[in-house]
Amino acid sequence: MDSLMILALVAAFIALAVLGLFLVFNRRPQNDGELSALAGRLSQMADSQAAVQAQIGEQLQAQERLVAKALDERLETFSQRVGERLNESATKSHSALTDLRERLAVIDKAQQNLAELSGQMVGLQDILANKQARGAFGEIQLRDLVEAALPPSAFTFQATLGNGRRPDCLLQLPNPPGAIAIDAKFPLESYEALRAAGSDEALLAPARRAFAQDLRKHVQDIAARYILPGETAESALLFLPSEAVYAELHANFRGVVEESYKARIWIVSPTTLMATLNTVRAVLKDVRMREQANIIQTEVEKMMGDVLRLDKRVNNLESHFELARRDIQEIRTSSGKILRRGEKIGELELEEAEPALEPASPTPEQITRH
Repeated sequence: MDSLMILALVAAFIALAVLGLFLVFNRRPQNDGELSALAGRLSQMADSQAAVQAQIGEQLQAQERLVAKALDERLETFSQRVGERLNESATKSHSALTDLRERLAVIDKAQQNLAELSGQMVGLQDILANKQARGAFGEIQLRDLVEAALPPSAFTFQATLGNGRRPDCLLQLPNPPGAIAIDAKFPLESYEALRAAGSDEALLAPARRAFAQDLRKHVQDIAARYILPGETAESALLFLPSEAVYAELHANFRGVVEESYKARIWIVSPTTLMATLNTVRAVLKDVRMREQANIIQTEVEKMMGDVLRLDKRVNNLESHFELARRDIQEIRTSSGKILRRGEKIGELELEEAEPALEPASPTPEQITRH
């Protein structure tokens, strides 16, 4: 029974009870029997109503228990889902915070690197602004390139020439061509003025003239100081430790480059200097090979003698193998003949042994002797 039916029954019983009471109080009883019957009916109705009320109460309690159980289950399920969602949210929040901390740490590290790089750039700018420091910077880069490409015996740093001049590096090459001097200084001030001029024609033209004039003067100074007949080679190297200066020079100052060629001063950058040093290393290797040509020729002759002896011994060994092969062939021929003769002998023995297969019966004398 559902709740609506239970409420309808309760309302019906209440209506019957009210009707009965109304009849009792408004109808005058004719005798005591009717009154007793009416009282009995009212008592039955009360008992029936009490039983129905008890049943209804039990059903209501059962439904309340079911409703409470369902509510508890739903609340427990809801609480579990809420807990799971909260755990998921907490996990996601923790993961997001962890990622955020890691990214903040990376950002902090990048900022530190940027700060260090800025400090290094400022230091590099200070170095390049100072002529002595700039020269030391070029010498250090030159030293690194030369030490990485050549053996220690092939170069000397700050070597003193016969005229008292000291180039930054002197490549020790045999005659010809002889020792080659390298200068690692460059006119940075005029180059910076050229870069600062930009596209302003009023500033660009004088900056270009100043840069070309400084380069020409530097080339002439190197030719006068580091090219000494009979002591050095007929040429020298001007090392520019900046690819940007080298590119600017060859792109927009071809006249200065051609004048340096005429003065036998070769302008090199870190990349082209490395190629030049590789060529020098190949020349030194060729010189060492020529110096040791006699030794190599002697060793080659000895090796050819060893090869001839080896070839002779191989021929001897081949002759031995040929003799051994012939001996083995002759042995196989003899063994074949022996096998064939043995087979023939075996066939003869079998033919002779066939009559003796049935032994003759013993005589009485042979039995007596036994």
